[in-house]
Amino acid sequence: MSTTTYRLPKSTDRRRRDANGQRTPINWGHPITYFIALLFVAVSIAPVLYIVLGGFRTNSEITVDPAGLPLQWQFGNYADVLKSPTFWQQFGNSVIAGLATTIGVVVLGLMVSFVLARYHFRGRGAIYSLFAAGLMFPITVAITPLYILVKDLGLVNSLAGVILPQIAFALPTTVIILVPFLKAIPDEIEEAASIDGASRLGFFFRMVVPLAVPGVVTVGILAFIGSWNSYILPLFILSDQANYTLPLGVQAFSSQYSVDTARVLAFTSLSMIPALIFFTIFERRIVGGLTGAVKG
Repeated sequence: MSTTTYRLPKSTDRRRRDANGQRTPINWGHPITYFIALLFVAVSIAPVLYIVLGGFRTNSEITVDPAGLPLQWQFGNYADVLKSPTFWQQFGNSVIAGLATTIGVVVLGLMVSFVLARYHFRGRGAIYSLFAAGLMFPITVAITPLYILVKDLGLVNSLAGVILPQIAFALPTTVIILVPFLKAIPDEIEEAASIDGASRLGFFFRMVVPLAVPGVVTVGILAFIGSWNSYILPLFILSDQANYTLPLGVQAFSSQYSVDTARVLAFTSLSMIPALIFFTIFERRIVGGLTGAVKG
């Protein structure tokens, strides 16, 4: 018994041939487009490289040539920061605030989005519009009344006083992203689940949550990065240095070691590197989630 082996054409060949099977040249685009793209990349990366490389220099090198490369790599600046218990305490506070904010945003946002996407009731459009209006209401504008509210709740100088407002101000973005995902779930799936005896909660946990994973990952990443980089809210709420998050820690460290520029740059680098790594790893998830929301 003989077998026949078929070979598929290479993907590059398929891309280079037109409908008549003729090879076509690859269109690389206009050079100006690449120049503009590289310019934007350079503008974005240059400050980060300056801070990271500055942590490996001495103060005298930075004074003489601020934009130069390290002549002798000073790993001691980073080692001193990593040995500091203050850095790790503030790192832990940022992790706690980021994870708690992410969990609260995902859980509450998914439940609210499920109701707005799958159920029809009076006032649904007004509620959705209210969340959409929240996108135009930054936390900076509401910082004074927000501080008064947190103070009345007795949450000043605690991570809870930072976490709860962060959850509230992240919900509008979460709802706007998740509602299209949940609307896209076919009604036939819900009807089949109902026929099989699944309750509304059963349908939510067994069907809705798995199908909404791309959107959930997107809003979770955005919430975590937003919490990690938050500065204004912790600045008003936290007064004890033991409760500082890393953005406040950078400000306090730079004030304490204002003459030691190299060590300040090292502290700043170590503070932002986790968020950069986190964002780089899940970049495709964010783009995929946002694309799905737009298509929905």
